[in-house]
Amino acid sequence: MKVIDHINQAKGTLVSFEVLPPLKGKGIEALYKHLDPLMEFKPAFINVTYHRSEHVYKKKADGNFEKVIVRKRPGTESICAAIMNKYDVDTVPHLICGGFSVNDTEDALLNLQYLGIDNVLVLRGDAAKNETTFEPEPGGHKFASDLLRQVVNLNAGVYLEEDLKATNKTTFCIGVAGYPEKHFEAPNMKADLSYLKAKVDGGADYIVTQMFFDNEKYYSFVRDCREAGINVPIIPGLKPIYNRKQLNMLPKTFHI
Repeated sequence: MKVIDHINQAKGTLVSFEVLPPLKGKGIEALYKHLDPLMEFKPAFINVTYHRSEHVYKKKADGNFEKVIVRKRPGTESICAAIMNKYDVDTVPHLICGGFSVNDTEDALLNLQYLGIDNVLVLRGDAAKNETTFEPEPGGHKFASDLLRQVVNLNAGVYLEEDLKATNKTTFCIGVAGYPEKHFEAPNMKADLSYLKAKVDGGADYIVTQMFFDNEKYYSFVRDCREAGINVPIIPGLKPIYNRKQLNMLPKTFHI
C-alpha cells in the first residue's frame, strides 16, 4: 500500500518508524530486536535508510596504501523486503543520488518494484566523508529533483533505453525531504521553499521533514508551505533522544 493511501485513508494519527540497516557483520536479527517491541504501535509503514559506500585507505604489508570501497550498512532493498515479509508492514526505502549512476538508479527501482515495494523517499544524500561538498557519481544525479524526475519518468513507462517498446510502468509513491529550519546549503528559507515546491510540482506525493526539536518550527514550516502552494501531506520527522552524546552530535550532523 502506498504512503499517500495510508494518509488519505487514516481515521486517526498514523505512526511510522525509520530504521538503519545493521552494521556489516551484524545479522538482521539485531534489527528485529528493535522492531519487535514497536509493532504494538501498529506502524503504517517503516522507512529504511540508505548508506553510500565510503573510500578508505588501508595500509598494505609493504607499507603502501590502497584505496578500498567500504559499505558499512548494506542491504536497504533486501531489508525492506524482509520487514514486509516478517511484519506485513509497508516499507519505504531511501533512494539517494550519491553513489548511483542513472543506470544504477533504474536497476535499483526495478528491483524494488519486483519485490512489491511501491514507495521510495527520494534524497540527494550527504557528501562523502572525503568531500567538502556533494559530488555526484559519474553519470549520476546531482540534485534530488533530478532523481525525482527519473522515478516519475519510470512511473510513466519512460526508461533510459529509448528503443524499448511496450514498457511496464512502475507505480511508486514518491516522498521528498523538507527542512523546517532550512537546508544548510540553501541561501534562505524562501529559496529553500521554492526548491521544495519544484519537487512537489514535479511529482512528489508527500514530504517528510528533517528532525526538529521546536514544534513551532514545524507549524511555521507547514504554514509557509501552504502559502507557497505546497499542498501535499507533510510528515513531521521526530527523533527520540536517548543519550547525552546525541545532544552535541545531532545538530552538527544534521545542521539543525
